[in-house]
Amino acid sequence: MSYIAMNRFQVKTGAEAQFEEMWRSRESRLKETPGFQEFRLLKGPEGDGFCLYSSHVVWASRADFEAWTKSQNFRDAHKDAGRSKTQDALMGPPQFEGFETVLHEV
Repeated sequence: MSYIAMNRFQVKTGAEAQFEEMWRSRESRLKETPGFQEFRLLKGPEGDGFCLYSSHVVWASRADFEAWTKSQNFRDAHKDAGRSKTQDALMGPPQFEGFETVLHEV
């Protein structure tokens, strides 16, 4: 069964377009990575001074996800994560959540 890796971001009100553009213009190497199945950037509800976003990546297995986190492609994809442009848009660091699939219906 698949593994879903998610990061939740609290994006400051007014920085949504900047945040979305960072994702659109990033150099993604996910499609080159064994086990990668799908990526989505999700926009959620608004909170007190922020809008909730989630990056949602489906992997064939947890082992594939863990291999990605140890790869050069991962390091390249996250090299700008701590830069001020990114930090200016966020209320704090992203919150990671990982899930093993136990039931899947299509």
